[in-house]
Amino acid sequence: MTFRQTSAMPLVMSAMIAGGASSVQAADLEFYFPVGVNAPAVATIEELTNEWAAQNPEHTVKAVYAGNYEETTTKALTAAQAGEPPQVAVLLAIDLFTLIEEDVILPISDIANTPEDKAWMDGFYPGFMADATFEGKIYGIPFQRSTPVLYYNKDAFRAAGLDPETPPKTWDEMIEMGKQLVVKDASGNVTQWGTRIPTLGLGGAWLFGGLVVSKGDVLSTETGTEARLNTPAAVASLEFLQQLSAEGVMAPGGISWGDTPKAFLEGQTASIWTSTGNLAFINDNAEFDWGVGFLPGGDGPGAPVGGGNFYVFSDTTEEERVAAMDFIKFMTAPANAARWSIATGYVAPRADTWETPEMKAYSAELPQALVALDQMPFAYREFATFQRAKVTQYLVDAIESVVTGGSTAQEALAKAQEGADSVLGDYN
Repeated sequence: MTFRQTSAMPLVMSAMIAGGASSVQAADLEFYFPVGVNAPAVATIEELTNEWAAQNPEHTVKAVYAGNYEETTTKALTAAQAGEPPQVAVLLAIDLFTLIEEDVILPISDIANTPEDKAWMDGFYPGFMADATFEGKIYGIPFQRSTPVLYYNKDAFRAAGLDPETPPKTWDEMIEMGKQLVVKDASGNVTQWGTRIPTLGLGGAWLFGGLVVSKGDVLSTETGTEARLNTPAAVASLEFLQQLSAEGVMAPGGISWGDTPKAFLEGQTASIWTSTGNLAFINDNAEFDWGVGFLPGGDGPGAPVGGGNFYVFSDTTEEERVAAMDFIKFMTAPANAARWSIATGYVAPRADTWETPEMKAYSAELPQALVALDQMPFAYREFATFQRAKVTQYLVDAIESVVTGGSTAQEALAKAQEGADSVLGDYN
């Protein structure tokens, strides 16, 4: 299988082994990382990796931007199967079951098992550690983690006679306020929709999980062997997406993930659902007053968590594992995690990061960043199972068939459940 190079990189940051004796065994690291949002992530990764290399001249590190999340996972798996894996990579949290089944990663709790290591791992928010753990062992370390939030145009709210400090909190309010936010030209064509929720592809499936959580259910469990697609909560969630279009609040048909922030910035919609990872991009480019709120819920707040974790690959030497863990600890150290969060909008995954002077100043200047942290108690792990690509595709197909007018929510989700069960039957 061949892969299209998505960047003129790789970025290569290296430090020659210093002369003289050293008590630390040298290691050559290769680090794969993805970029999944509109943010200066590549430059920040380069800066941080360069700093670690400068502080550890006995090691060599090569950081490779490997594309988006899906491309990076595919490239890492292919390299591992060829016997040339990266020593460390940031990959999707929901790839945990695939990486375990392919036997390409190590439990980090097995290689970082001192009391100090355990205290360090205990410092990450439980909501982010939930999808880094399997059968009592920790396989991933949270890094570029996110949750979707509601971004809204306060100027549009004012123009519609709505309180700019009170975004919708429920599905009913989304429809009620959304109707008031729709703007049409003299010919009756919509120039501004009330809201925009991506419904296509993996981004649509991710957001759909938040709808289901807000109705008191989940799409999958921590076992990796159970998909809960045909439930009353899932049906109600898909019917709500239909209702938004039927009521004229949201554009009909499928809505893509990638175009959504741009549509918001260009005034095509008064609100959007997208990742906190787009916070920096919107803050840098919005020419209007804007705010952030919880995702409006069905029976209460609800959201999925997403993003990537650090993983250490199994086909590595002891020296490489030691160096990889030192690199991961450096990247997630409070000051460095603060820089990463400020540059990108990803949610800093540890409480001590939020206590740094940098993050305190950042959140004071940009209080929108605190909304995701406040929403975390109402968030749940993203939909993930073994054979994730196959199973998730059944959900993606169901959502897309409904929003494009092909079938009812009940029919589509029943079909999706049947497909998921056929794949996961061997695991139960």
